[in-house]
Amino acid sequence: MRHLLKRAAGLALALPVAVSLTVGAASAEKIRIALAETPSDELAAFFVALDRAKANGLDYEWTAFSDEELAIQAVLSGQMDIGFGTPYAAMQRSKAPIRILFQLSKLKFFPVTTKAYSKLEDLNGEPILLHSRGGGTDSIANVIEDRLNMEFGDRSYVPGSSNRVAALLGGRADATIIDLSNKNKLMRSEAGSNFNVLEMFDVEASDEALFGNLDWIQNNEEDVQIFVDALVSTWSDMHKDPTMIRRETNPDGPIGQLPPEILAELDGFYSDAVEAGLYSPDGGGRTAATADMEWYSAAGQLDGDPASLNIEDFWYLAPLDKAMK
Repeated sequence: MRHLLKRAAGLALALPVAVSLTVGAASAEKIRIALAETPSDELAAFFVALDRAKANGLDYEWTAFSDEELAIQAVLSGQMDIGFGTPYAAMQRSKAPIRILFQLSKLKFFPVTTKAYSKLEDLNGEPILLHSRGGGTDSIANVIEDRLNMEFGDRSYVPGSSNRVAALLGGRADATIIDLSNKNKLMRSEAGSNFNVLEMFDVEASDEALFGNLDWIQNNEEDVQIFVDALVSTWSDMHKDPTMIRRETNPDGPIGQLPPEILAELDGFYSDAVEAGLYSPDGGGRTAATADMEWYSAAGQLDGDPASLNIEDFWYLAPLDKAMK
């Protein structure tokens, strides 16, 4: 486990913040949201929720950072109010009053390799391509190592599953961990026969969650409640009918401006995701928090026995509890 803790410790260190895209003029009255990647089909449901929140009076701006570490650091530094990620190591080790509000998605990811590998144990000592240091795929790699008593070789980081698929197709990587949608796209493509999807154990912990500084959350209770209410209604409606995401996507918004071929696949993406259990219709809550304690302890991003950890040290559940009533 020591090598897991060493990898995770870097997340609590201050990092330079690099902004890739900002929307909206700066304003103290706006909720400043730090995305961990540029808008994609995976963020379509989130932007539908933002539109619902805006219709109920929420004023916001979003900034897309190049990876999760930068988004987390932007919230830790006070540059942003709300962020995407699973900042458990940062919360515990920096002692910052950061709390998770809502589970955006679960860790439903898939190890995909060239035909040179047929099982996870074959990757012992082999290089692997992951999303970001300290992020969801990094934690998956850590738990794989711990459970199978193995260790990957060099870890390289390329944000975005589609970009890691491109690296596989271009011969620049032989092994990676990618999301459900890109796994399906790759394996259904003409090139799919060149790759293996390795058998993986089930994971219920959070991949992406929404978090903020507790002081800011409590000082902006009304806006936070509007936001969480919109997320709960969107995630719940999506489970009843995944095609509502495409129908409610604003054609003039960031998702509506994506290439037509991506927009045409939104129904399939969200149908597959809901069927695979990628999203919790109730925002995760205590069930997700408990799963996270177990997972991120095993991944080396939380110290201590998971049973002894208090979920309220990591989650602020009041807005979600209110939204679910």
